[in-house]
Amino acid sequence: MPGVLSLPTPRKKEGLSVEIPMSPLPERPAILTKLPMKSACSIFLGLVAFSLPAFGFVAQDPSALLNGSPAAISYSGFRTGQHPDRGDGAKNPTRQQILEDLRILSEQAGFGLIRLYDSGQNSEDVLAVIAEEKIPLKVMLGAWLDAELSNHQSCAWLTEPIPEETLASNRLSNEVEVKQAIALAKRYPEIIAAVNIGNEALVDWNDHMVPLDRLVGFLKQAREALDQPVTTAENYAAYARYGKVLSQAVDFAGIHTYPVWEGKTIEQAMDYTVQNMTAVQQAMPGVPLAIAEAGWATTASEFPTQANQENQVRYYKALMDWAKQNNLTVFWFEAFDEDWKGDSGNLQGAEKHWGLFFIDRKPKQAAPQVGSEKS
Repeated sequence: MPGVLSLPTPRKKEGLSVEIPMSPLPERPAILTKLPMKSACSIFLGLVAFSLPAFGFVAQDPSALLNGSPAAISYSGFRTGQHPDRGDGAKNPTRQQILEDLRILSEQAGFGLIRLYDSGQNSEDVLAVIAEEKIPLKVMLGAWLDAELSNHQSCAWLTEPIPEETLASNRLSNEVEVKQAIALAKRYPEIIAAVNIGNEALVDWNDHMVPLDRLVGFLKQAREALDQPVTTAENYAAYARYGKVLSQAVDFAGIHTYPVWEGKTIEQAMDYTVQNMTAVQQAMPGVPLAIAEAGWATTASEFPTQANQENQVRYYKALMDWAKQNNLTVFWFEAFDEDWKGDSGNLQGAEKHWGLFFIDRKPKQAAPQVGSEKS
């Protein structure tokens, strides 16, 4: 049942060979049932040529579910006037605002598992509130990795190279971030159900690219230090492309899939999602899979005919039905609308409107259905 966490057996430390030069990786344990910003391109054309899988998705064993449930949600909680550190300091939610949000997600929406994106002060506050107020929530904790490569030739919104001194500073701060994630996972072992290192750090259209061997090194570091399962959150195409290496580097694959960003209609969305997941499953045989992000914006100047509450309800229900049938945990993106995201001059931009709840915490049409997905 949600809220009950039993850690996996300790990892063996024998090495596994990979095709890039680095030290050996630890073995991946089974994940037990008891265990517990996509802006500039409106159509993602993929990292690699994507062909339809030869066979369909094979249902997973129930032990692949994180926290024993298919339903989970991504959360950061920034309200109007608040934002993460963008170079001039963060303006974080207050403890009282965090408590309000967590009660909405736990009590009103029925979630037992949330995803946090970094190990900074805001995430630390969320963990403290869960512990102090005894909120029945488990957490997949993130370690955010900043750019260690300048991707200015492929990223649409990087107009000039990232200075080497910035990249060098990011390498050091990334090391600190991973250590902080490990420390928090050890401090809150009954709350943190899994740890995620990096968010879309391998895709060739983003502004915070990290070398594959560097990412694998961070994953190895976390897996050796922790009992909780460890993953990285990546677009399906990156997992399909680097599956042979990543299959040895993660305990489960945390996959992002966004049909609407790739020009799919609501009628095409679920078939496309299943194709994405099947491609990763075939590239990483034997590795448990979870959807680390999937969602549907309710307002979007980038795809206005598809962005509405009715389609969000439809995709949410279809995705959760499929996840329950196939034993996948899905972190729906996201809990609340966040107006700091995307272009500040475009209030209708999709980045601001993915929540199941509006920014004022009023529920959208999909939100009341969430409680029924709790298992």
